Amino acid sequence: MRALIFPGQGSQAVGMARDLAAAFPQAKAVLDAVDAALGQNLSRLMFEGPAEALTLTTNAQPALMAASLAVLRVLEAERGLDLTRDVACVAGHSLGEYAALAAAGSLTIADAAKLLRLRGAAMQEAVAPGVGAMAALIGTDLEAARDVAEAAAQEAGGGVVCDVANDNGGGQVVLSGDREAVERAIGLAAGRGIKRAVLLNVSAPFHCRLMAPAAEAMARALAAVPLNAPRVTLYANVTAAPVSDPEAIRKALVAQVTGTVRWRESIAAMAEAGVDKFYELGAGKVLTGLVKRIAPQAAASAIGTPADVAAFAL
Repeated sequence: MRALIFPGQGSQAVGMARDLAAAFPQAKAVLDAVDAALGQNLSRLMFEGPAEALTLTTNAQPALMAASLAVLRVLEAERGLDLTRDVACVAGHSLGEYAALAAAGSLTIADAAKLLRLRGAAMQEAVAPGVGAMAALIGTDLEAARDVAEAAAQEAGGGVVCDVANDNGGGQVVLSGDREAVERAIGLAAGRGIKRAVLLNVSAPFHCRLMAPAAEAMARALAAVPLNAPRVTLYANVTAAPVSDPEAIRKALVAQVTGTVRWRESIAAMAEAGVDKFYELGAGKVLTGLVKRIAPQAAASAIGTPADVAAFAL
């Protein structure tokens, strides 16, 4: 059984989807559709940079979705991939969930692009610059990371937030919240047997309670967008379980803004359900590496270039 997985923020890179768009009209059509939906030449930014502009949350989120859907359309046209026949389920990491929904026919590509542009802006505006932070804890599990987050928040006091943002698997858990608490968590980690704790270079503290204003903005936006039941099973970030009802999907997308991305559990659940081949569509290979650590018995590969497309076989 096959699963398609879609990357999140941090996988963007200047040059993403450029060779694919040059080689395949189906890829260029996806990028043109995203450019038209946003009223911006986002594809040029993807191809040429500068990196600082591409990394901005408002650009990175729709760009990553566009690159993923470009790969999917090429696989359908060139390699005969039929989603409903050949794929058991889909999932995406954070913003990648919107790419997964567009792939599964729940959202149009244009609506996914507009929602991600709004999501990026809302997440950026939810917390003033410098107030929040995120840190990756390496060589730990969810329970130990949660204990560190709670201890750091208690030490900081005064209702300060330190939440588990991502349970990525492979011994990596990301914390998010007020900078003071996150920095305290880094200090506490070493004394609790955690191999390494690193402050992340991010523009806002994603996936924590400080993102509540962004969640409210997304609730309003999603209420106004048509959402179909997915054509294949979707595993949601916040439940690590299948979801198909459009209203339940809306709620999951809103909850995802402040909630934990349960990636480790999602991959494990798909593997338990019988998935033995994972394909990461779009930019980078981050999720492929995580799958190999979470479900080592399964095959995992990334598809983002014309050579990757040529190597794909059903």
